[in-house]
Amino acid sequence: MEQLYDPSPDEAVYLSVCTTLETARAKAAAAVNDAMVAAYWEIGRQITEAQGDRAEYGKHLMEYLSERLTAEFGKGFTERNLQAMRQFYQAFPIPHTLCAELSWSHYRLIIRIEDPVRRDFYVRSAVEERWTVRQLDRQIHSFYYERLLATRAEGRDKVRQEVRQLEPPTKADGILKDPYVLDFLDLNGNADYLETDLEQALMDKLQQFLLELGKGFSFVAHQQRIDADGDHYYIDLVFYHYILKCFVLIDLKTGKLAPQDIGQMDFYVRLFDAQCTRPDDNPTIGIVLCANHNEAVAKYSVLADKKGIFASQYVLCLPTEEELSQALETTCLLASEEADWSKTDADG
Repeated sequence: MEQLYDPSPDEAVYLSVCTTLETARAKAAAAVNDAMVAAYWEIGRQITEAQGDRAEYGKHLMEYLSERLTAEFGKGFTERNLQAMRQFYQAFPIPHTLCAELSWSHYRLIIRIEDPVRRDFYVRSAVEERWTVRQLDRQIHSFYYERLLATRAEGRDKVRQEVRQLEPPTKADGILKDPYVLDFLDLNGNADYLETDLEQALMDKLQQFLLELGKGFSFVAHQQRIDADGDHYYIDLVFYHYILKCFVLIDLKTGKLAPQDIGQMDFYVRLFDAQCTRPDDNPTIGIVLCANHNEAVAKYSVLADKKGIFASQYVLCLPTEEELSQALETTCLLASEEADWSKTDADG
């Protein structure tokens, strides 16, 4: 007969306290989300009604509000964000159609869908399937709605389950850790939560690997935040290469390399060049590292109009694709073992 687990009196109290804290955190997260979504909907309503049909006044109003609100409440009130709030109200003019299960970041993605039928479909699906923001983003950009319509009934479950394999939920998906919530609560945009345990281990080991190469790398930052029109982006690792006299950005992808990964890095490089480099720095270099099971692929993405400047120096100073591939394959294995040991220790 299987013996039932009987916790000690101390552990029983501990487990009870943990349950209380988890319940309180869930309630706090829901309360913050409800307040933020309601506030942004109301701001959108006030802006829409004040603007009316006066386009020129609307532009002036956005500039005025952005300047005043940013000075008073922080970065969350750029003109672009205020436009999104107005668009939010216009897409959902009746407040009771809003879903408490969806965060502001969910709605930021959904309001970009012009077709109201598709928009309502993604709202219902995000709620019913309990999609994270990353899962919703993948579904929209992979034409989930159209693919589902084109799939026979017997094959639709496979299409539905696909996103949970491609974008599995992580501890980083907690709603209180959403950048927009951080701005709403004025918590200074701490970004440490954005890495899963496995990705954190990979980052630590890759950082050590690059520093040990001894070819000019100097560590600058991990998960460096850069902003563009109110949106937040996070670069996994930033180095400065004192031989090439330029910054080197590293972005880790735990899946197979996709064309949009290169495009994303090109965007990061351009934005980083515009915001973070000095006049005497050379153009920033971007490296995308992708791992897929036991294989690793390392690809370089540099500005198309400047890629020839360091063509020969790249080979001499930067690690080769073979070195990066081998290092990533090894660190994936070590990080996985480390995560497994950590889990075993925690369970034990």
